[in-house]
Amino acid sequence: MAPGDMLPGAVSVVAFFLPFTAELVRANAREPRAVAREWAIAYVETNALISSITHQLIQVMEGAGARAAAVPPTGVFDRRTLRSSWSHKSAAAIAGLGSFGVHHMLITDAGCAGRLGSLVTDVKLEVSSEAPRERCLHRANGSCLVCVRRCPEGALSASDEFDRARCWARCQEVAGGFRELGLAEVCGKCATGPCALTSPL
Repeated sequence: MAPGDMLPGAVSVVAFFLPFTAELVRANAREPRAVAREWAIAYVETNALISSITHQLIQVMEGAGARAAAVPPTGVFDRRTLRSSWSHKSAAAIAGLGSFGVHHMLITDAGCAGRLGSLVTDVKLEVSSEAPRERCLHRANGSCLVCVRRCPEGALSASDEFDRARCWARCQEVAGGFRELGLAEVCGKCATGPCALTSPL
């Protein structure tokens, strides 16, 4: 889906990153397989926060005579191909918030542990992104593969292969253990390495 598919006449994309805390990252890194309950809670609550933020931004823009639209922070993907129709990660990367790591997460200046949101608008906004730069240690100099080693399902590889089916099966398994929290289709083990809380480059 292109911005114009979400909102006819869209000319700008706004993207933002809500980082998790160091305590959350440490909690989820503690066990090699079990996902920390705090991590699952943060995932659910941050998704709700992103929905609230985008809803309020849309209202503010509409109050100023502009139009804006957004899709939910998660769950907007084809369950057969496991590909999303709108990628908040890709929108944020194009907006200059970060670069993709071997773990296929976006590494921002505040790391990759957190959640991304985005919206589109028909207002021409001044571009505020910086020049693209590499933030993944492995892609830059081959010095890190922590995310590959920490993936409990072997869904990641040094050659950039990503087994979406394995990753998704794992996320569904975790969600089954946290049903009382809401939709916690999350794992996050790959987002607990040296790029979790900052850009290492």
